[in-house]
Amino acid sequence: MLIPEMTSFKRYHEAVPFWSLACVTFSPSGSRGINERVANTKMISGWLVSVLLFACAATVISGFSVTTSNANVQVKENTGVDLTCSYSADFGSNARVEWKFKDFTGSQKYVFYDGKPTGPYANRVTMHGSNVRFKEVTRKDNGVYDCEVSGVNSQFGEARVKLTVLVAPSPPLCRIPTSATTGKKVILSCHDKDGSPPSQYKWYRNNILLPPEPSKVSGFQNSTYLLNSANGHLEFPSVKKMDTADYFCEAFNSAGPSKRCRAVKMEVGDVNTGGIVAGVIVALVLVVLLALGLWYAHKKGYLPRMTESKPKAVVYQPSSMYGGEDDDGEFKQKSSFVV
Repeated sequence: MLIPEMTSFKRYHEAVPFWSLACVTFSPSGSRGINERVANTKMISGWLVSVLLFACAATVISGFSVTTSNANVQVKENTGVDLTCSYSADFGSNARVEWKFKDFTGSQKYVFYDGKPTGPYANRVTMHGSNVRFKEVTRKDNGVYDCEVSGVNSQFGEARVKLTVLVAPSPPLCRIPTSATTGKKVILSCHDKDGSPPSQYKWYRNNILLPPEPSKVSGFQNSTYLLNSANGHLEFPSVKKMDTADYFCEAFNSAGPSKRCRAVKMEVGDVNTGGIVAGVIVALVLVVLLALGLWYAHKKGYLPRMTESKPKAVVYQPSSMYGGEDDDGEFKQKSSFVV
């Protein structure tokens, strides 16, 4: 009895998928259970085939597609480049193709509209089929380009191409304070305006590269700085005397050799209380001397004296003690003079 059972198991093992074997191995119902599971397996397989056929049919029905052969284009500055775009035949022979450009600030404008290049691109860009060709690219062309295709029956599709114009870094602008007070927050900054793709940054202290995460590197566990490789900031939340050193920054990207700024020494020290007190005393002495000088000059008459102005007296005098022909018997003022 054992041999037929083993033979039967081998025959069905070759015919059914692997997940049915687990059920066969532990099934107590014998060959009848095996037959039922084979039938169920065939039914499930037929259902899966139907689902796949339906999915393929749905894909064919909605076959309007727009694609590009290279969605991430990188090219050196001042060289030519093609941005590719293709669309399915479902759009028809009269499909409308337009290209839009969006820079990294979000500003958007047309490159090709109504079959013609727009003003800024008139002498630099041509269209070959549905592809766009730049004669020369500059760093201002960095951004994303959308190829939009529309059919006569309002079908629509688009493909996006990211263009990166490769420009090597220039010597970065570094701002490093020459002095700092213990316990204060200090930020050293570094920026390169030319690098494309945007430059990353490294900082050096006494010609030693500073790791981005000092707590994880032997020899830097006591350092408390924060280094941002993306924006070039080296921050000391509470600067210490041990942070006194020569610092410089290095900008780098994938387009060319890295560039550095010159090293600057940052001195960290305590607050100079004696100097502050001496400064206050000197200021008070200068104020006292200035006041004495003004008093002495005024006493000796070196400064102009302020003169008192007397009020002017106005005297009224009648022209006659008696009224004239035009008098009505009352006294009237006829003239006046000033003394």
